[in-house]
Amino acid sequence: MFNSKKQDPFFQALLKIAKNVNEGVYYAHNSSIDNIDALQEITQKLKDYETSGDKLIHELIVMLNKSFMTPIEREDILALANKLDDVIDGVEGCIAHFNMYNLIEVTEPMRQFLDFIAKSTDEMVKAMELLNKKKLVEMREHCILIKDYERQCDEIFRSSMGDLFKNEKDVLRIIIFKDIYEQFEEIADSCQTVANTIETIIMRNA
Repeated sequence: MFNSKKQDPFFQALLKIAKNVNEGVYYAHNSSIDNIDALQEITQKLKDYETSGDKLIHELIVMLNKSFMTPIEREDILALANKLDDVIDGVEGCIAHFNMYNLIEVTEPMRQFLDFIAKSTDEMVKAMELLNKKKLVEMREHCILIKDYERQCDEIFRSSMGDLFKNEKDVLRIIIFKDIYEQFEEIADSCQTVANTIETIIMRNA
């Protein structure tokens, strides 16, 4: 149903959104929170990625409003764009909570969460690259990997929460770390929602 030789501007826009998410998550993944100044710098940089995502979404909406024909349903294009953007929104919000709590302690579960989330965004980029090549069916394998990474995050969440309530005696630290772990789990859920949205698009168009 597609002309495979011609790049579609809507699919290119989705790829740009996915790459912004990927770059933002990897910035968080590779950053070191050594002190409050570093934390504030990371917080601002993630806010920049979140703002860039909002601008890309706005540009896509303008394109959708001006276009009579779209390669797939415009609702699906916008839904996928928003679900992709939810991931960087979640990471930005999570780091903002680090800043709010003045938290510079990064635990091993947090590193594991972000590692799987970063890997998930790699798969999102690969899926959007395939979408640009009109290879919808091949996108499925990347959805499977994203869902597998989300399951890994579920295990990290359960074990980290169990360890937290078992070993931590400071009530304030329990509240803070519980909040952060829950936010990471929500980001992983957002990644799975991206995979589900992609699968819906495949089902409707492949």
